[in-house]
Amino acid sequence: MSSDSLRSRWSDLPVKHRCRVVASASARLCDVSQDLIDACTSEQRVDPVETITSEMLPLSAALRFIGRRGPRILKPRRLGMRDRPAWLWGVRTRIERQPHGNVLVLGTWNYPLLLPGVQVAQGLAAGNRVQLKPAPGTESASEILVDCFHRGGVPTSQLQLLSSSTQAAIEAVDQGPDLIVLTGAAETGGKVLGAAAKHLSACIMELSGCDAVIALPGFDLERLTDALRFGLLFNGGATCIGPRRLIIQNDDAAVVIERLKEKLSGEPPVIVHPSARDAVANEIVAAIQTGASDVIGRFDESELRESGRLAPVVLRGVDAKDSIAQADLFAPVVSVIELEGVDDAIQIVNECPYRLAASVFGPSAAARRMAVRLNVGSISINDLIVPTADPRVPFGGRGRSGFGVTRGAEGLLAMTTPRVFSTRAGRFAAHLQPRQLGDEEILHGLLHFSSSRGLQKRLAGLRRIVDGVKKSRRMPPDA
Repeated sequence: MSSDSLRSRWSDLPVKHRCRVVASASARLCDVSQDLIDACTSEQRVDPVETITSEMLPLSAALRFIGRRGPRILKPRRLGMRDRPAWLWGVRTRIERQPHGNVLVLGTWNYPLLLPGVQVAQGLAAGNRVQLKPAPGTESASEILVDCFHRGGVPTSQLQLLSSSTQAAIEAVDQGPDLIVLTGAAETGGKVLGAAAKHLSACIMELSGCDAVIALPGFDLERLTDALRFGLLFNGGATCIGPRRLIIQNDDAAVVIERLKEKLSGEPPVIVHPSARDAVANEIVAAIQTGASDVIGRFDESELRESGRLAPVVLRGVDAKDSIAQADLFAPVVSVIELEGVDDAIQIVNECPYRLAASVFGPSAAARRMAVRLNVGSISINDLIVPTADPRVPFGGRGRSGFGVTRGAEGLLAMTTPRVFSTRAGRFAAHLQPRQLGDEEILHGLLHFSSSRGLQKRLAGLRRIVDGVKKSRRMPPDA
């Protein structure tokens, strides 16, 4: 059987069946859980608990979400009479979700299971043929992940694992896939978009972050500092929505910094990924040279550049416009930006080129008032990072943090394109009738009757319709 017919068979299967097959990979993940933990262990990921909590649990939850909710999300939708324009009387409309066709997923190294796993699962559930290009260093984990889908019933023709090389990505993009989903740095996103433009391939870009934590007056000191510690150290600091800026009032900064020093001073160094070491070192050195202070005092530039070892860094005296306060760093570094009033935090966040997520700590009502004014993809109140792993919610950024969404119902719909069917019932279709002398009056009246403001104007439109009908009846169109 040809690959085209196999592809057709998968996309033609009932949505409920596809979603059930994809969801069954959750059980397969459990069968090989230890193998996946071992495959994800690296210099950046040394704690198996992090693999379970940050990848396997949320990925399994996302797969089960697809199995339960996917059929309802993807089911066809009929449009009834409500809100149908009067001039479309007799037209019945149905909207179906169609797969894009060929979807290319360009995976990432920092979360090799959760991020590409959900994207692959949603692409398959929507009926697409999916290619996964893993990041270098994640080959073993990606192979096990793909095998879980195959063993669950996904045809090998529908899910293909590519080489992890850069050349493999270039060749796959040059094939002109219908949709490209990239998780990576903003610089990489620009290159992929340039190559995709040749084929007009649709793209979803999940890119870098420089996320802010805003501390409002009345924040809980322990909650704030525990969250900052967690966010800085989790996954070796290699989290796109990790806290990179703490925006706080002058009066509150000293006590928070002192508490952070107590919590972080004894923490062992992490190993920064080789691709990020020089950029992190350059930004920290530049910040210190322009007046920032390393309040913990454990930063060692040569050690970072040579071995990647970096103890947590808290920089005080950083201005919101400094380079480090607008950089996408994958390391345990946070810049403290002190303000006279935290209302200025809104402008600081919204003017940053990276707007992936933000966190607001403080009394709930005040935090919500600030949160609604932040132009970022995800906002957590009195928490960070973890709420974004909810399988029900979409994830995506603004500005250089990318566009489009993955995950949740919106992410599943993004793996499809709408197809609209319109059927006219009955024999009468006004637009197919010969032109009448009263048509202009009727249509002009219809416009005012349906859209004018105020009863008098709408009644005037109705009278115009009546006059037009009378005019059409009195005189033949060629008179």
